[in-house]
Amino acid sequence: MMMHPVSRHSPRIRQSHEEGRRRTLWRRAKGSVAVLAVASTLWGVSPAQAVTIANVEVPEQQAFAGQSLVLNGAGLRQRFVFHVYVAALYRPTATSDAQVILNSQESQVLRLTLLRDINSKALTDALNEGLKANNSESDLAAMRDTIQHFETFMKTGGEGASGDPVEIRFQEGRVSVSFKGKALGEVSDPRFAAALLKVWLGPVPAQESLKQALLGRKSAAN
Repeated sequence: MMMHPVSRHSPRIRQSHEEGRRRTLWRRAKGSVAVLAVASTLWGVSPAQAVTIANVEVPEQQAFAGQSLVLNGAGLRQRFVFHVYVAALYRPTATSDAQVILNSQESQVLRLTLLRDINSKALTDALNEGLKANNSESDLAAMRDTIQHFETFMKTGGEGASGDPVEIRFQEGRVSVSFKGKALGEVSDPRFAAALLKVWLGPVPAQESLKQALLGRKSAAN
């Protein structure tokens, strides 16, 4: 009995070709995802864009120490129903990794724009609460002199009103602060630089949604 050759247009052949094409497309897609994952690891995340939060304009860049830093993320600090300040974090390259920021010796700036009246003592007390919540007693004891010096110059800032800026600058282990455009002082201790940043980016941050916003992981307004 003579067998007729199977036509390349038969349903069985067409199905085989279609399955082969899908497998090829899937392999290419997986390869592209892998490349993107590697690129994300090597190059970090894209800088955040300029944004307006609670009527505060947050620019994309901040000049500091001869560098142009990019906006890593920004968000709103709330306490109960009150808006306290808008926080914006600037650094040389954007990253969503909190540990990279905490351990960095690069120039970084955390800018707080007040949304209500507050004096420098109340702000210092709030920062101290954050330090205690995110650092061990032994670590704080080892930094006692640094913390006392920081508290002393922070309390000289006086009264602050809505719209006033507070800039906390980090560079090679040094931490300097300006309040309403006036330099308050500086401490030089890499341990304290990381400890202070933990107030916003540590395991017990001032506000979890603000931490995620500063890391560029969440909408800035949340």
